[in-house]
Amino acid sequence: MGWWVLHVDMDQFIAAVEIRRRPELRGLPVVVGGSGDPTKPRQVVATASYEAREFGVHSGMPVRAAYKKCPEAVFLPSDPAAYDAASTEVMDTLRAFPVVVEVWGWDECFVGASTDDPEGLAAELRAAVVERTGLTCSIGIGDNKTRAKLATTFAKQPQSHATAFEGAGAGAPGVYRLTAENWREVMDHRPVRELWGIGSRMERNLQELGLQTVADLAAADVEVLRERFGPKMGAWYAALGRGLGDTEVTDVPREPVSRSREETFERDLVEPSEVAAELRRIAVEVTRDVVAEGRSIQRVWVKVRFTSFFTPIKSRKLPAITQDPEVIAATALALLDKFELRRPVRLLGVRVEFAVPAP
Repeated sequence: MGWWVLHVDMDQFIAAVEIRRRPELRGLPVVVGGSGDPTKPRQVVATASYEAREFGVHSGMPVRAAYKKCPEAVFLPSDPAAYDAASTEVMDTLRAFPVVVEVWGWDECFVGASTDDPEGLAAELRAAVVERTGLTCSIGIGDNKTRAKLATTFAKQPQSHATAFEGAGAGAPGVYRLTAENWREVMDHRPVRELWGIGSRMERNLQELGLQTVADLAAADVEVLRERFGPKMGAWYAALGRGLGDTEVTDVPREPVSRSREETFERDLVEPSEVAAELRRIAVEVTRDVVAEGRSIQRVWVKVRFTSFFTPIKSRKLPAITQDPEVIAATALALLDKFELRRPVRLLGVRVEFAVPAP
C-alpha cells in the first residue's frame, strides 16, 4: 500500500452546474459571467462551456468580447451560492471514501490515499461524483502535489492525445499518472510555462537565464536561481523543474490571511474626489466584513487599475492593529495620494491583512 496524491479537477464546473439545472443547454455554447447581459460593460467571463471555448471564449475575458466571438451563445449571470452548494456535494461525495480531502476551491481538491491501485481509486471517485452529482471530473495521480496537479492537465486531454503524449502515464479516460518514474519522459522537453505556478512573466525571467525547457530548469545552478529570485523562491523553482513537491494532504481548512474587495466601474472615474470617495467606501465595506468575523487588521493594500489596464498596488503596515473602519479608510486614502491619477480609473480595490493572534 503506497501513499498517493490525487488531484481532482471538475470539468467546466460553473458551466456544468448551470447545465445541470437547465439540461436543455447541454451541447450549446454557454457563457457565465457578471449579470448575464453581454451588452453591459466591465463584466468578465467566469467560465465557458467546451462548446463556447471552440469559438475562442475563455474565462477572464470581457463578456462583450465573448459576445463578439460567439453571439449565439447562451449568456447567464453568475450564481456563487449555487456553485458553493454544488462544490459541497462533490467534496462530501469524495469524503465518503477512506481518503483525506484537501479543498482548494469550488472546483478542485487534493485527495490523499493509501492504495495499491491509484487508477482504480480514481475511477471509483469519478464514477461516484457522476452518480451523486451529475457532474464530471478529471483526476491526476502523482507521488506529490506538483505532479498530481500537472497530471490533471493530461487527464483532461482527449484519450487519443493523452496516449500520444506518453503512454507510460496514460490510464483510463479522464485519469493520468505522473510520477518520478516518468517525469523526465513527459516533461523534460516542455517549455517552463507548462509548470504549475509559472506564468508569462516568470517564463520571460527564466528565459533571460537561458532556461527554456523543464529540463533546462531542472539542471540549472541553484545558486544562480537564488541570486535572481531570492533564497526561498530560487530553491523552489529549482525543485519545480525536477517535479518535487509536497506529499502531505490535510483536511484541516486553510485559515485565510487576508480579505479584499474590488470593483470595476461601469463608468470610468475621472475626478480625483470621485476616486477618493469610492475608495473610501470600499475600504469601509471590507473592514466591516473583517470585523464581523472577529478579526483585526495589520496591513492595507490599495489597487488602482487605469483605463490603460496599468494596475499598480501600494501597501502600508499600520502603526497599531485595529478594527476601526475610519483608520482603514484614512490609510487607504493616504496610499491613494501616492498614485499619479493622470488617467481615468476603471477599477479600485482594497485588501487588508489580518493580524496574527497571539499564541
